[in-house]
Amino acid sequence: MHQIPAIANGALDDLRSGFTGVILTGRSEEMLRHAYDWWPIAAMWRKQGKTPHLPEAVCFPATKDDVAALLRWATTHRVPLTAWGAGSSVTGACLPSHGGMTVDFSRMTRVLEFNETDCFVRVEPGIMGDKLEAWLNERGFTLNHSPQSLDRSTPGGWVATFATGQYSSKYGGIEDLLLGLEVMLPDGSTATTHLTPRTATGPDLRQVFIGAEGTLGMTVEVTLKVFACSPCQKFAAFELPDVAAGIKVMREIMQSGLRPFLMRFYDEDEAWHAMKQAGYRHCVLFLATNGIREVAEAELAACAHLVAQAGGQAIGPAPVEAWMNRRFDFSTVEGYLERPGGYAETIEIAHFWSRIEALHARLKQALQPLATEVMSHFSHAYDQGTSMYMILLGQAPDDAEAEARLKKIWQITMEICLEDKATIAHHHGAGLARSPYIRRERTGDHHLLQRIKSALDPHNLMNPGKLGLND
Repeated sequence: MHQIPAIANGALDDLRSGFTGVILTGRSEEMLRHAYDWWPIAAMWRKQGKTPHLPEAVCFPATKDDVAALLRWATTHRVPLTAWGAGSSVTGACLPSHGGMTVDFSRMTRVLEFNETDCFVRVEPGIMGDKLEAWLNERGFTLNHSPQSLDRSTPGGWVATFATGQYSSKYGGIEDLLLGLEVMLPDGSTATTHLTPRTATGPDLRQVFIGAEGTLGMTVEVTLKVFACSPCQKFAAFELPDVAAGIKVMREIMQSGLRPFLMRFYDEDEAWHAMKQAGYRHCVLFLATNGIREVAEAELAACAHLVAQAGGQAIGPAPVEAWMNRRFDFSTVEGYLERPGGYAETIEIAHFWSRIEALHARLKQALQPLATEVMSHFSHAYDQGTSMYMILLGQAPDDAEAEARLKKIWQITMEICLEDKATIAHHHGAGLARSPYIRRERTGDHHLLQRIKSALDPHNLMNPGKLGLND
């Protein structure tokens, strides 16, 4: 794929004069690293030597002033800019679909403020999640934001992609954990939200930038809630008779007001991976509660009572405790993607309780011909519904066929979700994978998003090609 250069000859010289960070060009290993994220289709491109989204340059700002200078330069020279946190998007969100400059925030990693009394931390956008969590743990605190990608993602990326974590059923997603933002707009000006527990002084403009994937500006500071580390955690696993029983008990737990910090339900095809027992063929529910010991124990007992009423059988805490120790492990997916012709995909969607079981059955049937294993789990629950992962593992004759199968998997999943009125994305963002379908999901308000984009970024320079904007 040939891209028309977006950076004119001599333009970079204008940037270097007022930029303290690093600027790279050419086809070095570092440049090529920014042509691929963790989207499995990008893994197929890498194995085949394809570079359909190679940036023309990569810069590494060191300060907010660097970012402001970069944005003013890009506006002057009409250069597309694509923000890069840790490159761990699994949808192509950080790949430059229009060439131009990739902006890597890996040099902006400072903890700027920590307030133990008011329980918040203010950081630069490029600090790695596991480093920030460890820094807080040393002081007796935690983010309670625990995505599987914690050791390969950043606060800037969490905001950009509407991220959530494994403890979301109690603590919520990034939209619940974010207290404040500082964003550099495309003209180089700054928007800083007022830092307060809550305010009623007009619309909450944090929400404009959460999930925007860098299409409206670049985040340069993030303020997050923090929590004192829990004094007690209690774990339990249960076998359930079928998917319907598991969905029912998850709904009852959430609608009863119980809030386990961990709740993950695996269908019979994925349960053996969760249990690490080949041949295991039961649906499995993992639960965990935390807090003051008496409260954690009482909450787990109340959850267990509902599970028993649904026909569940307790199998002890060991499976959950073992999972907690390996919960950041991507090795199964990575192993498939490293094989010649191997492929793997994880697509998360969400729906109401009344519709999710039928959607699960329909997707399982439709995707079965495209992979060796088609499995599912439900892991982020709300009073109204839940997210659902579709996970596929397969082997093709070669990498080209594997790429074709992955594209077909995405097409089928997106079309079925749109037909069933489910959301096509729960927390991995849209990126290149979902951008073609965004307008069809958001028929009622996409025009408003486009108006905001046109007002803030009239030249369409900020991560163009994403969210169905300016198509």
